[in-house]
Amino acid sequence: MKIAQVVCRFKPYKGGISNVAYDYALGLSKLGHQVTVFTPLVDSKDNEVKFAEFEVRRLKPLFSFGNSGFLPQLFWELRDFDLVNLHYPFFGGAEVVWLLKKYLGKKLKLVINYQMDVVGSGWKKSIFSFHTKHFMPKIIASADKVIVSSFDYAKNSNIKELIIQRSDKFVEIPPSVNLNIFKPAINDQILMKKFDIKANEKVLLFVGALDQAHYFKGIHFLIDSYKAIGLDNLKIIIVGEGDLKNEYQKHVLDLGLIDKILFAGFAHDRELVNFYNLADAIILPSIDKSEAFGIVLIEAMACAKPVLAANLPGVRSVFENRVSGFTFEVLDQHDLVIKVRKIFTDDALLSQFGQAAKERAEKMYSQDVLINKLNKVYEELVKVPPNL
Repeated sequence: MKIAQVVCRFKPYKGGISNVAYDYALGLSKLGHQVTVFTPLVDSKDNEVKFAEFEVRRLKPLFSFGNSGFLPQLFWELRDFDLVNLHYPFFGGAEVVWLLKKYLGKKLKLVINYQMDVVGSGWKKSIFSFHTKHFMPKIIASADKVIVSSFDYAKNSNIKELIIQRSDKFVEIPPSVNLNIFKPAINDQILMKKFDIKANEKVLLFVGALDQAHYFKGIHFLIDSYKAIGLDNLKIIIVGEGDLKNEYQKHVLDLGLIDKILFAGFAHDRELVNFYNLADAIILPSIDKSEAFGIVLIEAMACAKPVLAANLPGVRSVFENRVSGFTFEVLDQHDLVIKVRKIFTDDALLSQFGQAAKERAEKMYSQDVLINKLNKVYEELVKVPPNL
């Protein structure tokens, strides 16, 4: 099968949507499909990043904005594919795919991954709201199938009415984790030394992009909560890069916490697994429904690390509250403090949650199982004659 993956950003950019598109492209290629990824050209250096298993076409956008770009070229580039998988949101790309679907009709098999609602802040919020009201429903409705990471998120999202109208079009396929890479291992002594982690100290890990597009990750909230936690033997390590990193570092400096909240920079998957194994638990303190899942959670869980996460639709369904971690109410510092203290002052509970997290990751988020489920969705669509 000739398959196109259309996504707003792709590796080497690190982000949830990029990771899902990469896993799809790699997994489907291993099943024997011919896969091409279409994405905007953001940095000319990105063209130097090659993938042996599939092709990446980085198209020069007519104009760019945030993590998106207008790619009218998609209208003719996608015509010869058996199936197109659009990862939404993609402003400037999704609209072109929608027009192509209207033009080709049933000749084009279209799958859309509805990754998340787009909320935004400031002036962007009004623009996103307008798009969500007037364009998003038409784009989603044009799909032959819509993949959601969880029905918990989808039924609390901007597409909830569409699910009621056409529940048969929606299928739940969560992101997956490579269990061959993300697995328990002994602490990396180089990292222990680099971040001066003492034997009696605990590590709470955050992993995520630190750019404007990921404003919703809740880093300021996490930093502001440190002193209230009141555990002198606790260090927070923040892994990630982005244009907000300097702002976060200044905030840490202003609070006098530079020896307690540490910034590790960007880490590739093979390096990232060492951070998960260095940590005692992972935290996802996101502040709104722009956070729909949290791939970092399942990566950490596969390494037997318990989860602390904001009680958001989608995120809360990734793990079992009070079994493999704790949820805390969004932007509720008091609740966060209670949960962090509870998990870091009870080593038996920490170990119990970690083991439960690992078992859940292996059972529910295995890459091979989920890629096969995706492949089945594709094959069922493509075998249907265009005239039906």
